[in-house]
Amino acid sequence: MATYLDFEENIKKIEDEIIVAKTKADEYAATILEKKLALEVEKTYSNLSDFQKLKLARHPDRPYALDYIRGLMTDSYEIHGDRHLTDDQAIVCYLGYIGDQKCVVIGEQKGRGVKNKIKRNFGMPNPEGYRKALRAAKMAEKFNLPILFLVDTPGAYPGIGAEERSQSEAIARNLFELSDMNTIIISVVIGEGGSGGALAISIGDRLAMMRYSVYSVISPEGCASILWKDQAMVETATNALKITSADLKNYNLVDDIINEPLIGAHRSRDEAISALGDYFLDSVKELKELSHEVRTEKRYQRLMSLGSFQ
Repeated sequence: MATYLDFEENIKKIEDEIIVAKTKADEYAATILEKKLALEVEKTYSNLSDFQKLKLARHPDRPYALDYIRGLMTDSYEIHGDRHLTDDQAIVCYLGYIGDQKCVVIGEQKGRGVKNKIKRNFGMPNPEGYRKALRAAKMAEKFNLPILFLVDTPGAYPGIGAEERSQSEAIARNLFELSDMNTIIISVVIGEGGSGGALAISIGDRLAMMRYSVYSVISPEGCASILWKDQAMVETATNALKITSADLKNYNLVDDIINEPLIGAHRSRDEAISALGDYFLDSVKELKELSHEVRTEKRYQRLMSLGSFQ
């Protein structure tokens, strides 16, 4: 069953009425209601607040990394382990094809249901997850394969064990290695891009965000706790942080916004998956026309321009 957010109640009501009309075989009523639904969707989703967009980015029905991988890739083969400690299930790595393009896809996977959420550590990677991602990326570089990173995490795992195994070093190592890697790298924030956990796999030639994704140095809850010491200020913190795709594009902190369906990826998965796949293939085609030296210089200039202002 679909999960509806508080601001989607009118949409739920109309969709329930459509189901009743179709059950009664009343095609005329169903047609009228479908037109009414389209207007309600336009009205609701064209006027979303930043806090409502945050809720959409965290929607439990939103496609996760494995949904995109299974929807886009053919002849895929999963890559396991970091060759140091273990196989972090919060990071998934696949070798295969998107369309006719052989590539490596690396993503953060949150998991569905209690067992899977625990297995995937709620999408919060440990250091070995980032080392696993870097190993897969270096393999892609060796065989000159483009890399697609799918960012979706509340942040790197903040546990004692992760710190003992050098979480900060693992993230810093990824930033250092990926910034100069000799292959095409496309990163896409598909849901929640939180802190260093997101930054560790979002260094590359292009950084894009799905329409209803968010990307931030800290979660709104963390910000509210630090600045106001009051969880009731989460919505205020969300507005202050400017974490939506539109805000970040406006500040030139991301390159592109992928137009997932207006009603959201959680309601129209196939269209969202197709839009991301088209963006990746178009970006790879454009970047292939550049030499390694030119591409690396553009990547460097892009990274150095972050946060600049007049």
